[in-house]
Amino acid sequence: MLKVIGAGFPRTGTSSMKAALERLGFGPCYHMYEIMTHPEQVDRWASIVSGESPDWDQVFDGYQSAQDWPASGFWREQAAAYPEAKVILTVRDPQRWYTSMQNLLANGPRRLQNMDPSALPPAAAKVFGAMRKMGPVMAKLGQDAFGQGWSPVGGLPEEEVAIEAYHRHVATVQASLPASRLLVFDVREGWAPLCEFLDVEVPADEPFPHLNDSESMQRMLEGMMAGDGLHSPFGQSH
Repeated sequence: MLKVIGAGFPRTGTSSMKAALERLGFGPCYHMYEIMTHPEQVDRWASIVSGESPDWDQVFDGYQSAQDWPASGFWREQAAAYPEAKVILTVRDPQRWYTSMQNLLANGPRRLQNMDPSALPPAAAKVFGAMRKMGPVMAKLGQDAFGQGWSPVGGLPEEEVAIEAYHRHVATVQASLPASRLLVFDVREGWAPLCEFLDVEVPADEPFPHLNDSESMQRMLEGMMAGDGLHSPFGQSH
C-alpha cells in the first residue's frame, strides 16, 4: 500500500527522491527504473493499456512509495485510492527541466525506437519489449500533459508550450489537494522539509542524495547494450 505518492513530472529530481524515500523507510519506491530492471512488471499496467481502471494494490504490490512516470502520471487516481497517503510534487527550474526532458527522450525512447530488437543483447531486448508495451501508457501521459498527437519519440513541444504545460500541471496538483497532504519540493532543499512533512527524523551526518537522472539512464542503456544485464543505478533490486 502506498504511503507516499509522487506527482511530479519526470526530470524533477525523481531519482533523488526515490533514493531519499528509501533511505527514510518508505521503500521500495516505484520508479520507471523498476520497469527497466524488471521488464515483467509491464504486465501490471496491462489494464491501463486496455483502457480499464487498474487495481492499484496489484500495480504497486511490494512498494510503499512511488515517483516518476508512469506512476506519477496517475497521482490523482492514487490519491483517491490511498486517502491516507501523502503526496509530493517535485519541482525544478522550468528551463532546466525542459532541457533535461529533451535529453531523456533523445537518449531513451528515440534511441530504442531506432534499434533492431533481434540485434540486441537479451537483457536489452527485454527492456525494448517492455517499453514498447508501455508505449500507449506513456503516450497517454504525454498527451494529457502536452496535447493530442504527442508521442515520446517526437520529443517535447517547443519550449514555451512545454513550460506552460509544466506550470499548468503544478497549479493543478496544488489546487486539487489540501496543503496538509501535499509537499511541493525541490530536492535542493534537502532533508529538512521532506522529513518534517513525512514526520521522520533527519538522517544524521548524511547528505541528501542527488542523483543525475540523465547520467543514470545513460549508464543503464550502455550496460544493457554491452550485455551486462539489468542493473539499477540505485545498486539494489526489488
